[in-house]
Amino acid sequence: MSDTSLPFDRARATALLADATSGADDGDLFVERTRSESFVFDDGRLKSAAFDSGQGFGLRVVAGEASGNAHAAELSEAAIARAAETAARARRGYSGTLDVGPTPTNQRLYAQIDPTEAPDFGAKTALLSEIDAWARAQDPRVVQVSVSLAGSRREVDILRPGGEAMHEVRPLVRLNVSVTLEQDGRRESASAGAGGRAAYDEWIAPDRWKGLVRRALKKAETNLDSVPTPAGEMEVVLGPGWPAVLLHEAVGHGLEGDFNRKGTSVYAGRIGEQVASRGVTIVDDGTMEHRRGSLSFDDEGTPSRRNVLIEDGVLKGYMQDRQNARLMGHAPSGNGRRESYDSGIMPRMTNTVMLAGEHDPGEMVASIGRGIWAVDFGGGQVDITSGNFVFQCTEAYLVENGKVVAPVKNATLIGHGPSALSQVEMIGNDFAMDDGVGTCGKAGQTVPVGVGQPSLKLAGLTVGGAG
Repeated sequence: MSDTSLPFDRARATALLADATSGADDGDLFVERTRSESFVFDDGRLKSAAFDSGQGFGLRVVAGEASGNAHAAELSEAAIARAAETAARARRGYSGTLDVGPTPTNQRLYAQIDPTEAPDFGAKTALLSEIDAWARAQDPRVVQVSVSLAGSRREVDILRPGGEAMHEVRPLVRLNVSVTLEQDGRRESASAGAGGRAAYDEWIAPDRWKGLVRRALKKAETNLDSVPTPAGEMEVVLGPGWPAVLLHEAVGHGLEGDFNRKGTSVYAGRIGEQVASRGVTIVDDGTMEHRRGSLSFDDEGTPSRRNVLIEDGVLKGYMQDRQNARLMGHAPSGNGRRESYDSGIMPRMTNTVMLAGEHDPGEMVASIGRGIWAVDFGGGQVDITSGNFVFQCTEAYLVENGKVVAPVKNATLIGHGPSALSQVEMIGNDFAMDDGVGTCGKAGQTVPVGVGQPSLKLAGLTVGGAG
């Protein structure tokens, strides 16, 4: 476990924070120290190797809807004093009562380690070279391989005006493999990746990285045989695991507290209403061990928890940070997150999942008259206000009369989040989490997240695409 000492006097920093938040509703001092590394092996050679370290703090004073934020890369009492004076301006003319802080937790959902320490540089670069060579040897059609490895250690301290303090180390690693196949003048690329909050050991084991290579090769090979995607309204079956990124974007963001407090979400003011088909239960769970989106406590110090957002189709609640929760009269849900010390706090997802049902996935595909079986997904876009979304499939198949006809290329799924949830006809018994590659963007900030779901059959989505 990393040294918990801070390079400034903790008591003095807490006193400065307490003075700055006097008469405010909330506030904290967030201290961060990071180490990160990344390696990219491309075109048969080590293309880049980078190592970075950083530190800094963010001091926040919250008064009503206002939030004063000041930050610095210098961890000193003088810098904290300057930041406290600046952030305290948010409470001028305001008289509030300081909220009770979150109760510190001893839960630890991942080991307190530094992935950048082992294995050493030589072992990591040799591994990437081995993966590259093995991938090329699997198929003579391979013309390009790219392998990347990244790891980081984020040490976090959160100090509260009342003297409460939280500390932990948050590790994160990821391995990605991308391949390109060429056949008869046609090229197709595909990728696979995995990671989580742990050491590199699990993901650099031969059986694990070979599995990623095989998956990437299979997807690229499938796409070599793909045909143009037919367009129109169709039945759609989504595969388990990563396809839940559609759930994350089309539904999850609309359930974040800030959008609902401001009335800009399609779910605003609808708690207690039926917003999805019966059987649909959606949970945001930051307490899953070793998962990419998990946190022992969020970036305000609130312990992570399992939050039921939609239960049997009924909207039960939103994801909240402390400020939005207070303004809405709700409880914080452990979803206050920030990209780094110099970023503001927002309600964000952790691991967002739909729970399993009872249907066999094979039965679901066999029930399609004419439609698409979407096995894997790429990127997507959603409009929070309207709920409209567009997603691209990286592996999908045309199904007619219950039979898989052919893989299709450039399939896009177009729809409306709440409407799509109401179109769910069958929920599979094959729940799976993604492999640990999710990154969520919001208001210019990115944070690691997880998604998961079973196979789902939707009665109708608009499918678009061209060869």
